[in-house]
Amino acid sequence: MEYSTLGTSGTVVSDYALGTVTFGAEADQQTSCDMLDRYRAAGGNLLDTADVYTAGASETIIGQWLRSRPTDAEHMVIASKGRFPTGDDPNEVGSSRRHLSRTLDASLGRLGVDHIDLYQLHSWDPITPLEETLRFLDDAVTAGKIGHYGFSNFTGWQLTKAAHVARAHGYTAPVTLQMQYNLLVRGIESEILPAAADSGLGLLAWSPLAGGWLTGKYRRDEKPAAATRYGDNPARGVQSWHDRNSSDHTWRVIDAVRAESLNTGLSPAHVALVWLAQHPGVTSVILGARTIEQLESNLVATGVSLEPDSLHRLTEESIPEVEEYPYGAGGHEQRTRELRGGR
Repeated sequence: MEYSTLGTSGTVVSDYALGTVTFGAEADQQTSCDMLDRYRAAGGNLLDTADVYTAGASETIIGQWLRSRPTDAEHMVIASKGRFPTGDDPNEVGSSRRHLSRTLDASLGRLGVDHIDLYQLHSWDPITPLEETLRFLDDAVTAGKIGHYGFSNFTGWQLTKAAHVARAHGYTAPVTLQMQYNLLVRGIESEILPAAADSGLGLLAWSPLAGGWLTGKYRRDEKPAAATRYGDNPARGVQSWHDRNSSDHTWRVIDAVRAESLNTGLSPAHVALVWLAQHPGVTSVILGARTIEQLESNLVATGVSLEPDSLHRLTEESIPEVEEYPYGAGGHEQRTRELRGGR
């Protein structure tokens, strides 16, 4: 593993995090604990969970593992999230002080800890005043319940506004942004990545393999196998299998990944993971797995790097399709400036 800090904080985390959305669902308790053991043995120290992952079961399993491994627990950086519905009541959702205070305490209880290192807003809340949310997070830091906070699934203007409101009120500043990011999903580069960099936020990248597409296991116009993510439900995920399969951009990117796999001797999955881990804006790549074998395979990418030529080819072949204005070449030209005369 390589290590870096969480944004502008002094907390050090591994360049690959363990995502635990499968814990208690696709991965039973024993499998989940085995993955935690293997991840820790590989030098990983960042665990990412949320209060809504398997209705709290993910946090509960992590908490049981932490108690059974007190020595390892001392080295782990725990990240969780709150914002999404935890019940049917109108106050059991959102980023209000009322909801977050209850969900944070519930997460602390399930995890069996008195402190969560990184607490993240799972998404933007258009109803709760931003000042209320940020004041709660600042109070939680002061109370010692959380070490740092960050955002997840925010747009560029939302995270910029939040960072500046926190600064204006003298609240503790955010340190991270968690977003979907991979060779097939690079839309955040237009606004969100620059906004995160401007605010000093480290990026935690989820879905690094785009739901399995970047492993090379899917074939053009072939129905997904039953054992795959989309096998039993083609509409599953942020983008359905049918939509992804019908995109020429999808297959251009996959062909580029396969070509680099042949050039480097790495698997397509490792090529995709390493490209992401070497991106200068990425703090940690969140690995998700249903089985210990999947995790073992992904961990092979740790300590591996791609040559600059390979990185360049992958970046060029996976450039996202955007409108000419404002994010295409024409719009970009209008926003650039060189240190020389006018015309």
